[in-house]
Amino acid sequence: MEVRNGCLWDTWLEEALSKLESLKVLRSLRPIQLPTISQSNPNRQLQVFDGPHEWDRASVEVNISEPTFRKWLQDVPSTGDENDDAIYENKIADDNAEPTVEKLMKLIIFSGNDYLGLSSHPMVSKAASKAAQEHGMGPRGSALICGYTNYHRLLESSLADLKRKEDCLLCPTGFSANMAFMTAVGNIGLLISGSKPLENDRVAIFSDALNHASIIDGIRLAEKQGNAVAFVYRHCDMCHLDELLSNCSMKKKVVVTDSLFSMDGDFAPMTELAELRKKHGFLFVIDDAHATFVCGKNGGGAAEKFDCEADVDICIGTLSKAAGCHGGFIACSKKWKLLIQSRGRSFIFSTSTPVPVAAAAHAAVVVAKNERWRRRAIRTLVQEFHSLTGIHVQSHIISIVVGSEDKALQASRRLLELGFHVTAIRPPTVPANSCRLRVTLSAAHTTDDLRKLTNALAQCVDLQGTEGVLNKICHPRL
Repeated sequence: MEVRNGCLWDTWLEEALSKLESLKVLRSLRPIQLPTISQSNPNRQLQVFDGPHEWDRASVEVNISEPTFRKWLQDVPSTGDENDDAIYENKIADDNAEPTVEKLMKLIIFSGNDYLGLSSHPMVSKAASKAAQEHGMGPRGSALICGYTNYHRLLESSLADLKRKEDCLLCPTGFSANMAFMTAVGNIGLLISGSKPLENDRVAIFSDALNHASIIDGIRLAEKQGNAVAFVYRHCDMCHLDELLSNCSMKKKVVVTDSLFSMDGDFAPMTELAELRKKHGFLFVIDDAHATFVCGKNGGGAAEKFDCEADVDICIGTLSKAAGCHGGFIACSKKWKLLIQSRGRSFIFSTSTPVPVAAAAHAAVVVAKNERWRRRAIRTLVQEFHSLTGIHVQSHIISIVVGSEDKALQASRRLLELGFHVTAIRPPTVPANSCRLRVTLSAAHTTDDLRKLTNALAQCVDLQGTEGVLNKICHPRL
């Protein structure tokens, strides 16, 4: 029997907001108007380009000093003071002598999250610089006091439009966005009952076994507050999720999942989740951190890619990955925004995003949407990786499971010697004996970069032997 999805959650949300209003604790944003942002067309000065330029390489090419290189090869714990060592080595006693030149090693980064290469885009840099020169860094306080400006609102509006949601709430980070939502949704039962809710009045949160740590920590906090109960379903196993939902007597159900899993590179079964939503009437929440701007025709993310945007109730994301900037957001309805800004602790008690960062992020949203060649470039590189290695991969995140920590570290060090920065992922990020090399593709990479990388990988790991273990390891993180 199909459940009329949303009706019950709309009712519960209304009741929770009414309770907050009656207690006079419904919090409001306090917009401050900064004078120089163009009200007629804020995108007018943002130039976009139809292909790669020299600045794109800055997002995937870095230089490191020899002291740093040696420490990386030896896997020596670091506090970041290698640059101090390099500075001291360059100092000379005689002021009249010629200064020495530090030898630098060039690395191609295949481990970052700047998937579109926007961190070095001139329009993003220009937006940040212009805002900083005109308004300083800011912010002046939290968004609920005096740190919320028309720059923040413009960014929220552009993200809501991208995600096809009614509104959006900016958060300091993607981590804090997940924490804010989980603590807010956990408060629904408490607000409606007026006291600690009975077990069946609490919120049941169903979480994929491989969800991000920020989701897990948010659920744990909601549980500790006594407002929620967590249920973990096997990774992307819709039969298991259906069984858990069917056997749960609690009415207030939430299903939360990464849309694209950061350590495995596989997508959540979005279409099947949308069908289960119709059957069970749960609140459907996705963390779209690694798919936003990269997937879908307009960069709308996994929901756009799988044509189920209307089925996703809450979309949580970040501006620190494909946008190349910093911050997090929650795209949702206006009523959900009111609840989260009133009960999301990590939002309430955090300082607002600096104005130049908000300006840069808005520029990145505009550029990402319009420079579609960047998404096409990533799709081409994914296909090219398959052609070069024979390994089938789903996305721009490629997880090459090698097993032990020693194997992963040795492979990462060998790649470093060959000029590639590919990080070895180890416990506690992944379970024991599932250590891996996490390769990420960027629109700023070239086909030649990828060919050289795959040749280097072939010297470090058995690529043909990894096909059977990619995305097959499932251990709950909660």
